[in-house]
Amino acid sequence: MMLENEEPKTARLEARLPESIHALLREAASLQGRSLSEFVVSSAREAAEQAIAQHEVIRLSLADQQRFAEQLLEPAPIAPALQRAAQHHHGLVEPS
Repeated sequence: MMLENEEPKTARLEARLPESIHALLREAASLQGRSLSEFVVSSAREAAEQAIAQHEVIRLSLADQQRFAEQLLEPAPIAPALQRAAQHHHGLVEPS
């Protein structure tokens, strides 16, 4: 259990990058009034959350596709009320 005055544990991340990218990141951080570290951590977190969210959408879509294919291959029986409604509809729209 964390006490009110305790800081959460942190981890260190180090990266080597070209000077041009470093300058780009410094400029972007400055424009937002944030430190380089704050900017990089925030941007990396947003990118990570987006990547995870996109993966979840894809995974759900694949699961939905599987369920859809299963329903096509083994459809549920047609309810009697639906059969009666379809017959009634055909009687209304088809010429006698």
